Amino acid sequence: MKERILLFTIVFGLGVFIYIFQSYFNTVWGLALLCTFMFIYAMFMNLSYKLKKRKLEKYPEIINRNYKPFVSVMIPAHNEESVIENTVLNILSMDYEKFEVILIDDRSTDNTASVLKDLEKRFDKVTALIREKDAFPGKSAVLNDAFKIAKGDAILVFDADATVEPDFLSILIPKLEPKDVGAVQARKIIRNKNQNLLTRCQNNEYTMDAHFQVGRDSVKGAVELRGNGELIKREALIDIGGWNNYTLVDDLDMSTRLHIKGWDIRFCIDTAVYEEGIMYIRPLYRQRRRWLEGTIRRYLEYFGDVLFSKKMSLRASLDMTAYISQFIMPGWFLMEILIRGFKVLAKQAPPHMLYSSIIIGCVIGFGFFFAARYALRRYDYMPRLDATFEALETSIYLLIIWFPLVLYICFKILFMKKDMNWGKTAHGLVLEEEASIKAFIKKEIEKTKRYTIEKTEQYTDKLKQILAEKGEK
Repeated sequence: MKERILLFTIVFGLGVFIYIFQSYFNTVWGLALLCTFMFIYAMFMNLSYKLKKRKLEKYPEIINRNYKPFVSVMIPAHNEESVIENTVLNILSMDYEKFEVILIDDRSTDNTASVLKDLEKRFDKVTALIREKDAFPGKSAVLNDAFKIAKGDAILVFDADATVEPDFLSILIPKLEPKDVGAVQARKIIRNKNQNLLTRCQNNEYTMDAHFQVGRDSVKGAVELRGNGELIKREALIDIGGWNNYTLVDDLDMSTRLHIKGWDIRFCIDTAVYEEGIMYIRPLYRQRRRWLEGTIRRYLEYFGDVLFSKKMSLRASLDMTAYISQFIMPGWFLMEILIRGFKVLAKQAPPHMLYSSIIIGCVIGFGFFFAARYALRRYDYMPRLDATFEALETSIYLLIIWFPLVLYICFKILFMKKDMNWGKTAHGLVLEEEASIKAFIKKEIEKTKRYTIEKTEQYTDKLKQILAEKGEK
């Protein structure tokens, strides 16, 4: 109810502001001002990154090689029998000496539990935790259960489809050492990015996110955890009371609570966790719906704490405020268009007033395009033409995916009952598709072999018949 009242107040207040002040001022300038603020802040983050990089070139960061805390690697698994073994084998190949792996079966209905028990028998570092069928659902509850048996001074969380390079932990660990740092997030990359248009756009979206995270890290802003490849200090976890069982987004919820408590979160661009991209539109929408709903709800839930926290740094507060503006913009833009359209139809305003709002919309779209192209050039080292084309298709993808979802989630929070539908991401689809292709090829080869054998037999019989007839003559 608190979230609903707060969101209603924001939406109603924004609508009244736009409707009333359009009679006295051109409120499109308000939207333009918001865009300008976002642009200036983006430039500020980019400049901070370049200054930080130049400083590190002159004075390289001193790494304490003796800081090697014991790490508990947690991997929740729900119906992941097709991918979990490959993930565990990959994680066990990390060159960091001091770690354990806790595999958690979350009420799976397939053969996942048996696979985890088998892995526990095969490897000393692996512990399998099988949750009861009536256990509290959700990733947060899974991680809280695993935390009870974890021995590590740091907790590393992976998704069931994650893969990393051997030096992953060795690169990530030094970032966690400073006393004020509560967590570190690695860059995320889509492993099957060349599968189709959707997976390519998802990877480009992740590259954009990495670009923004690097900027936020440079200004010591409100860097966020991303669920997969996040390393958290035990002390920080205990301080915030572990994971929130009642959130849709465990990583983002934890990020906000860590900042409120005064903990810093760092972003590490120097190493990455690879995961499987979603190949089909419906499960992609389901996943993004959960992400976005959880994002908006956590801002509404912790609104007062963010404003009045005595431990949260001013930089993190300002950065979080700037980040929230991207969720305000779609609603503002839609109301601006609808109200102006109504006034134009009612002949209360000239048509050019509507055009000015559409122009601002195009400017917003160009901003996302420019950010995507810049990120692809900087982090994926794409040629100019390729980066331009992929930035264009990614901007269209973001418009189709995120814009309507922001509006839908706002409507849902205001008028629909809250549910805890996590919208689990399907893993192993690439493996299934590859297996399907291999099975098809094998079937076709067998069919060809049978056909060849049949034809050979026919020709052999015919040849024997001809030779027999000639022999008689």
